[in-house]
Amino acid sequence: MKLRFSKRALVATVAVAGLAAAGVMAPAHAATRSTVVIHETNAFTSLNTGTPDTNLTTNTDITYLTGIGFNYYDDKKSLIKNTTFGSYKISKNSATDFRTTWTIAPGRVWSDGTPITGEDMMLGIVLNSSKYSIKAGLGDPNDEKNPPVFNSISYGGTFDSHVVGVPTLSADKMSVTIQFDQPIPNWDLFGPGVSPVHTIVALANGKTSLLSASEAAAAKTAFATAVTSYDTATLKKYAKVWNDDYNVTKIDSSTNPNLLVGNGGFLVSSAVTDQSVTLKPNPKYNSGPKLSGGIDTVVFRFIADGTAASQALSNGEIDLYQGQATADAVSQLKAMKGVTVVGGTSSCYEHIDLRTNAVQGSKDVYKGIFADSNPAGKALRQAFMLAYPREEIVSKIVKPVNSNAVVPGSTFVMPGQSNYGVVIAGNGSAKYSTGTQEARTAAALKIVKRYYPNASASNPVAPVRLEQPSPNARRAAEAALVVPALAKAGFKVTAVPTTGWSGKLDNTEWDAEFYAWCPSAVTQTGTNDNFLTGGGNNHMGWSIPELDKALRSLESVKSDAAVNRDIITAERIINDNALSQAIFQHPAVTAYNSTLKNVKPAPLSPTLVWNYWDWTY
Repeated sequence: MKLRFSKRALVATVAVAGLAAAGVMAPAHAATRSTVVIHETNAFTSLNTGTPDTNLTTNTDITYLTGIGFNYYDDKKSLIKNTTFGSYKISKNSATDFRTTWTIAPGRVWSDGTPITGEDMMLGIVLNSSKYSIKAGLGDPNDEKNPPVFNSISYGGTFDSHVVGVPTLSADKMSVTIQFDQPIPNWDLFGPGVSPVHTIVALANGKTSLLSASEAAAAKTAFATAVTSYDTATLKKYAKVWNDDYNVTKIDSSTNPNLLVGNGGFLVSSAVTDQSVTLKPNPKYNSGPKLSGGIDTVVFRFIADGTAASQALSNGEIDLYQGQATADAVSQLKAMKGVTVVGGTSSCYEHIDLRTNAVQGSKDVYKGIFADSNPAGKALRQAFMLAYPREEIVSKIVKPVNSNAVVPGSTFVMPGQSNYGVVIAGNGSAKYSTGTQEARTAAALKIVKRYYPNASASNPVAPVRLEQPSPNARRAAEAALVVPALAKAGFKVTAVPTTGWSGKLDNTEWDAEFYAWCPSAVTQTGTNDNFLTGGGNNHMGWSIPELDKALRSLESVKSDAAVNRDIITAERIINDNALSQAIFQHPAVTAYNSTLKNVKPAPLSPTLVWNYWDWTY
């Protein structure tokens, strides 16, 4: 699932991922346990979560175990400072000059023994600043003829809009100071992530073994120098490594060890494509909370079908299950002996998006039914949203799992948040929920018939290609409801089951897409990446100046009332243009081996593994 509302760090840590050796696995519920086997719905695709094609929940869960930085969220949505790793503070605070300083604690090391230093925080500026990319000759995120050589999802956000120059490296190389042109909300979430930059240099130079201490120190200096001197040629070499080299799904003894260096509690030891990833403890780990010591192996096992996954839990083949469970699967889980089941509502929410154009920076052209270039595009988008069977989806698919489920009236705030009522009262969402679905569908058909006179409930002719994430049983069930419901409004929807769907979200062949956004942080600008022109999660080519203005306004420190006004303004534009609608919040169903202690599912991503260091049998 594609989502990062805002980056918890400037760059996702490029770290280890691992995989399970082929063969028969010992039952997870064996008497003596030191292995945790975790269920994942989607397969692992990369060790780098920072590109549009690889920013997936599965990849994020795995790399979370292999890398850690200055803070993390707990199961109460509280931001926890990781003082073991380092500290951060506001070092200057004025209306036009706002600076934050981030300092790594002495003695922190990467898994290859290389000291972690401020140079390891320098990659973030390259991945997050459009101004830097342009000045360094690395491309312009807003220029389709000259796109950035670093295929980063992080351009266009709050950091990008307000950062000034290049972060300053301290004399002892243990701190960096970032300057912004104004105070920014949630500044502690816009800190520099850490990446083992010496390994990027090693990979760029063709090294197939780990560097010596002196080589690693020289590589760090080379990387920082390339960044601060805007060395275009050298940075392009690093970009190729960052974009491509980490996209591995098979990991074994022949894998370049420079790809697997991290500072998290675990390191990847192996991976089997589309099957599993296995991780082992990092013997040099000293960057975060102390490990419980009771777990010596973590395996991520990929099972797309929720029923099969729950059966695997019953059979003792997995220890932790969290997926898109059906009502039958939940009943089965609750009936299992030795299994603890925890319910609730996830922060992840399903949404339906309609394309208006090719994504910014793309050379493709979108000429489909919903295109802004089509005079009928906006009206047809509104008709599609009116007829989209959100209530039926919730009633038949979600409520059997979570009886309290409702159709959200916002894509910015969810039911239960303190400002939800205020937002939905003024955001224009009522037009897509007032009255019965039958009445809304009839209104939609009238719109469609203006442009497709032969359209009728029995003759759907307005063509829509819908990307259906696959394999996924719940989303197959969603599509099965959508196709006949939209047919009643005159739309001929072709739902296309698509494997590797997340890497194809930008494709102009899709008129519509549905999947989930899973926030990993609580921020004032949480949804900006989804809707801004060129935003990292804007896959539908949306570009509306008035919307950009409202979203940019959220990047300033302001009162709660002012924030609500900006959100309402932005959502009215989104609803009027029929760009996106929330369908449902994901019902959170976690089931685990009852002998595994300290499992505490969290609402924010990574929902299941956020406190892996506490696990023990």
